Amino acid sequence: MVITVISSAQVKVDVKKKVNDQANSRANSHADQAIDNAFNKLEDGIGGLFKKNRKKKKKDNNNEQQQTQTQTQTQQNSSNNQAAEVVVVEEVKPTGAKATWSKFDFVPGDEVIFEDAPSADEENGEFPSRWDLYKGNAEIGEVNGENVIMFLQGGTIVPYLKNSNEDYLPEIFTLEFDFYFKPGDTYKRYWIYFYDFKNQRSLGDISTDLEVYVNGLEFGSSNKRYPGTEDYNWGANPIGGWKHVSVAYTKGKFKAYLDDTRLINIPHLEGNPVGVTIQGESADEMMYIKNIRIAKGGVKYYDRVLSDGKIIVNGIRFDVNKATIKPQSNGAINKIFSLMQKQPELNFSVEGHTDSDGDEAANLELSKARGKAVMERLISLGIAADRLKYNGFGESMPIAENGTAEGKANNRRVEFVKF
Repeated sequence: MVITVISSAQVKVDVKKKVNDQANSRANSHADQAIDNAFNKLEDGIGGLFKKNRKKKKKDNNNEQQQTQTQTQTQQNSSNNQAAEVVVVEEVKPTGAKATWSKFDFVPGDEVIFEDAPSADEENGEFPSRWDLYKGNAEIGEVNGENVIMFLQGGTIVPYLKNSNEDYLPEIFTLEFDFYFKPGDTYKRYWIYFYDFKNQRSLGDISTDLEVYVNGLEFGSSNKRYPGTEDYNWGANPIGGWKHVSVAYTKGKFKAYLDDTRLINIPHLEGNPVGVTIQGESADEMMYIKNIRIAKGGVKYYDRVLSDGKIIVNGIRFDVNKATIKPQSNGAINKIFSLMQKQPELNFSVEGHTDSDGDEAANLELSKARGKAVMERLISLGIAADRLKYNGFGESMPIAENGTAEGKANNRRVEFVKF
């Protein structure tokens, strides 16, 4: 259960004090923005990548005292088949137009080319059917009623694809995962490599791997942590739980995100990503992944409106069988918001669509509720209500076959239709 503390406002207002406070707040905001811009320029100046460093880093005894980070305490749930305690962390954020996650500009690709949740049909204890094994072991496990991929013996896996010995990553693509970290764990990590260890040895020309920690990411010489947390978690006591990792590659530009924060920004990546390999470090310490997706990039939103009269977005995600928008949807929603701000003549009907799983009538109502939820989010950000309307069509208008995981992922979408 997420605990949210709401402070009550004072009835009496000291006008002079309020003016001074507002002035100070705006001055600080401008200063923060200037500092943030400076760090962005510094990130963009990183041109080359050094050889990978996979040794554990020692704690720097001369580190300055880190700032204290306030986090919301949430419930811990036990798995039926595993001894894991899963902690769901939800940060309380302000409401309104300013809560736009400016550092989270991630927008998933348009066309899903690989998708694995994994499926609820997968049998517990079996090797995941949509993957191939390079070394170690991996099995289907269950955490809080959901199937997950569980790493055993330093498991290293690659997607099971017909063209796995070829370069199957487009010049514009996105990659997403959910990774689990045991609460209190101070050193576990995952590695993502950008070639297939088993089938692409002759193609792989990127030796640098993306290392995923509970509080940060590392890619070659670039490493970033959440504010208030120390490098590599030596001596730390992280809450852990599920973390969402997103990667965007656009013709040499490489960005990586942890939850809703961009941590890695490489302007010119040396080498060409050709495939994917995922490795978990632990042999016995509850390391799981789920919701893996590789998607091909596409045309900019405004160009799509001009050519097609609509924008198809599969990067807006919802809780299962609900209209609750997931935090990783903010990048796509912000892009639509920004487009509507820049193009005041654009009005959209926000239309939800589902795959064919479940009851047809329920899918129709769910799609309408999701369209409404996205419309209301845009209105809350500042778009005039008369520029938006909503609808839903359930499973009645598929754009791909519902017989594959990738087809279903492409059918679960939100369309912004010009009116």
